[in-house]
Amino acid sequence: MTHPNRDNVLGRLRRLRGPNNEGILGAIIVGLAIVVGAVAPAFWSASSMVSLAGSTIGSLLFALGVLLILVSGGIDVSFLAIGIFAAYSTMQAIVATGLGSAPVWIPFLIAAVIGLLLGLLNALAVVGLKIPTLIATLGTQGIIRGVLITYVGSRVISDLPPTTAAVSTTYALVVGGTSSTPLSILFIPILLITLLVAAMLRFTTLGRGIYAVGGHTEFARRAGYPVTRIQVGVYAIAGVLAGIGGLVHIILVREADPFALVGGELDIIAAVVLGGASIFGGRGSVLGTVLGVMLVSLINNTLVLLGVPSFWQRAAVGAMLLIGVSAQAWRGRRHRAALDTPETIPAGGAA
Repeated sequence: MTHPNRDNVLGRLRRLRGPNNEGILGAIIVGLAIVVGAVAPAFWSASSMVSLAGSTIGSLLFALGVLLILVSGGIDVSFLAIGIFAAYSTMQAIVATGLGSAPVWIPFLIAAVIGLLLGLLNALAVVGLKIPTLIATLGTQGIIRGVLITYVGSRVISDLPPTTAAVSTTYALVVGGTSSTPLSILFIPILLITLLVAAMLRFTTLGRGIYAVGGHTEFARRAGYPVTRIQVGVYAIAGVLAGIGGLVHIILVREADPFALVGGELDIIAAVVLGGASIFGGRGSVLGTVLGVMLVSLINNTLVLLGVPSFWQRAAVGAMLLIGVSAQAWRGRRHRAALDTPETIPAGGAA
């Protein structure tokens, strides 16, 4: 006997949960914010909120690239190496050619092109040479890092070119009194890029193809999707996002350090996985990724606010990653068990 009211409530709860548990993640963020706010009331200040928003934009573009690769069934650990290589090389090129006063879109274009080429290097290793994605991107990460330090440069550029430096001191919002907290103007274009990636995944053939390839490559090929082109396109787009993300990082910190970024892969991958992207491919959303980045940023910022030593931040993020992957594995086993369960025949005879 069915219970319509109970079914309606369960249906509403499933819709609130979201297809990739975005609702659950949002509830966790709200609950954590309430707890931290109760312990440290300064957390609810406008400056704290703006600081939290600013800390997310530095890693969001990298997270979007990781999302695309995870959804397509791969995994990438070279994205931060690509980001700092593209950004630092761009700064070197701008300084060497005297283009420091050129329009700001020029360095972003250069960084995007370099990121594209390095993304295609990953595609060559994964799609062309058929190397497993983790091994391939570990290899390209080492190559990119070695070439950067050996041939491009190893010194910190503390004086950014004039146009780039101007962006670093241009703000979309400034809150607070004597100790004001600014929100970079880069928040606006990053928000637009995020919306574009979400629209691509939701409304385009390429987006549907990425999910199909990640769900089952052979089935996607039989359905008519150009699997090879989709895989190459995913790594190319991820490279572009990483290149732009690297330049955003340099602008936010106001210096180009070739040793920066690399080593922070755990936070980005954890944020994307916590946002519902499956390490087995075929699942994930931009909304979940944004929430995942917010959660990791919230944890890192609130632990500092509460005076917790920094090494516990890494432990907390690592623990969350294990929990997220374990939950995905458990859900996968449960789904397979449901598929393997024989269909129940009603007592009155065959259906």
